[in-house]
Amino acid sequence: MKNFLYPKIIPPGFIWIRPDVEQTISKVHEWIQPLTNESGPYLPAEKVDVLLVGVPLSRSSISASGASEFPNQFRRSWKYFTTYNVEENIDLGQMTAVDAGDIPMHVTDIFRCHDNILEASAALHSKFPKSKICAIGGDHSITAMMVKGLKRARPEDRIGVLQFDTHFDLRDLTENGPSNGTPVRNLIESGIVKGSDIYNIGLHGFFNTRDLKEYADKQGVQYVTLKQVRKLGVETVVRECLEQLETKVDTIYLTVDMDVLDIAFAPGVPASTPGGMTSRELLEGVQAAGRHPKVHSMDIVCLDPLKDTQAETTVKLGTHVFLSFLTGYWKQKTWLDRF
Repeated sequence: MKNFLYPKIIPPGFIWIRPDVEQTISKVHEWIQPLTNESGPYLPAEKVDVLLVGVPLSRSSISASGASEFPNQFRRSWKYFTTYNVEENIDLGQMTAVDAGDIPMHVTDIFRCHDNILEASAALHSKFPKSKICAIGGDHSITAMMVKGLKRARPEDRIGVLQFDTHFDLRDLTENGPSNGTPVRNLIESGIVKGSDIYNIGLHGFFNTRDLKEYADKQGVQYVTLKQVRKLGVETVVRECLEQLETKVDTIYLTVDMDVLDIAFAPGVPASTPGGMTSRELLEGVQAAGRHPKVHSMDIVCLDPLKDTQAETTVKLGTHVFLSFLTGYWKQKTWLDRF
């Protein structure tokens, strides 16, 4: 069935059969509702706390990647997770979460795919202005288009970006095109986001060139290396970055490149490296980001299920990242509801 955003959004390729409405919901696959009602959404937009959308594009990846397969594998992984977080004593099932489906992709034309992402992002941010929009990639090139769509929906807003990444993603557009190595530079050079409003957490090792650091410094990009993060603590670093950002911008976009993780924790990431974040560090950082009221949107990118282990290690971790972000959001939402 087509949803009310068709053709900007198409129904997902995989949908769980939902339980009877009177059944107690305890698993994620029982909780997240599909947006497939031909006459409109199941709920008014203002009732939707979280809206996720699949962005199955990986042809724009510099290294060979099957990240386009992650949205559907992400949906399939929901069966492994409950809505209850025992460490925080929080049940995410108290929120309303909706799966809008996937943004349609052209089989060969990357520019057309990017146009589709921009249009869909603008539509989602316009129709669901109060919801947390979560994009499930796809490679990192999708971030520039999702942020551009957000800017189209909120033209008066100054947008900031919080980035978890091993790389700057500031490669030259004239040499690399709109790839997963250029989304941050794309946003800077298109005038959508100021360099000083971009905060990168997680740079480490031998995976960036000197010229990219020099470009970052020239543009005023803020960054904290992983070595510095470990001295201060990831939660402290995230909080301090957001405290600086909130004084400058109206809206913050969180992008999580799964290659920020150590390769031992993320075998299903084409560009994962030794010496990266542990899964615990990333989950703590993402939850801290989710607690900030100006973090309106987020994405998870560069996770290739085709390179994953038989235990679906990285897919499960990607889903945990999503749920950790929502845990932070629910803590922030319930705190605000007290006043």
